[in-house]
Amino acid sequence: MPPAYLNGEWTDDARLSMPVGDLGFSMGVTVTERLRTFGAAPFRQPQHIARLRRSLEIIGLPAEPIAAELDAAVSEYAKQIEPLRKPGDDWAIVVFATPGSGDGPTRCVHGFPLPFSQWARQYEGGVALQVSDHHQTPANCWPPELKCRSRMHYYLADQQARRKEAGARALLLDQHGFVGEASTANVMVYREHEGVISPPIEKVLPGVSVAVVRELADSLGTPFIERDLTIGEFRAADEAWLASTSVCLLPVVRCDGVAIGSGQPGPHYLRFLAAWGELAGVDIAAQAQRHASPTK
Repeated sequence: MPPAYLNGEWTDDARLSMPVGDLGFSMGVTVTERLRTFGAAPFRQPQHIARLRRSLEIIGLPAEPIAAELDAAVSEYAKQIEPLRKPGDDWAIVVFATPGSGDGPTRCVHGFPLPFSQWARQYEGGVALQVSDHHQTPANCWPPELKCRSRMHYYLADQQARRKEAGARALLLDQHGFVGEASTANVMVYREHEGVISPPIEKVLPGVSVAVVRELADSLGTPFIERDLTIGEFRAADEAWLASTSVCLLPVVRCDGVAIGSGQPGPHYLRFLAAWGELAGVDIAAQAQRHASPTK
C-alpha cells in the first residue's frame, strides 16, 4: 500500500480522509502542487515548493512553516515509495493544504504511479484542442499565480471540448479574448520568425514546466518571448505545445478541427522534448509508451 502524509503523521494512502467541514472540501479552498519523479528524485522540487509557498501566502495560511513541512514530506515520500516503484517507472506526488475545519490547516502528501496509458500515444499522435466558451477566471476573482483546486471552469470546458470532438481538450481564452491556458496545462506556440511564444506569465499560472521550456530555449539558442496571442495566431502557428508536470511536453496538432502546421508533431517540438529528456535523464516519450504497453 502506498504511504501518505497527513497532518504530521504517516499512514496508508487508503486511510486518507477529510472531514466534510474542511474548507478544502466545503468551499474548495485548497492550494496544491503536483510533482513527478524521474528515477528516485522529484523533478524541480524547489520550484514547486516555492510556488506552493506563494499560494499559501495568497490564501493567508502560515506559508513558511507549512511549505517547509511539506517540502520535507515530499522528500521522505520519495524515499518511501522507492521499493514500490517498478523498474523504469515514475510516480506523481500530490501536495495540498487547506485551512482545515477549525483545528488548524490540513496538510497532505500522497501519490500514485504515473498513468502513462492516458497520454502515451499523444507524444506521436498529438493532442486536439477546442476553444471553449468558458474563459479563464479573471485576476479580480483570484490571482493567476494561485495554484488551487477550484477548477470548475476547467471541468466544464473539457466537457464542452469532448462534446465537439472525441478526446479533445479545452483551450481557454482570457477575459479579453487572448489565448490563456488549456485545462491543467500551459500552452505555447512556435513561429519560425519569432521562436517560442508564451502568453504573458503574469496572466496565467506560472508553470514550472514553462520555466523548463524557457531554460531549454536558452540552451538551444531559440528565442522565447511572452506576449498576448490571438486565437488566429494560435491556429496559424507552425507548432503548438502543451506543457505540464506529468507529461512534460505534448504537441497540439489540431485546434477547432483545423490542423496546426503540418498536423503532426513538429521538428522543434521533437527537439525540445529530446532536450528535456537529456535534462531529466530519460527518454520521456519512450518511457511512457513502454509502460503503457501491455507487452512492455
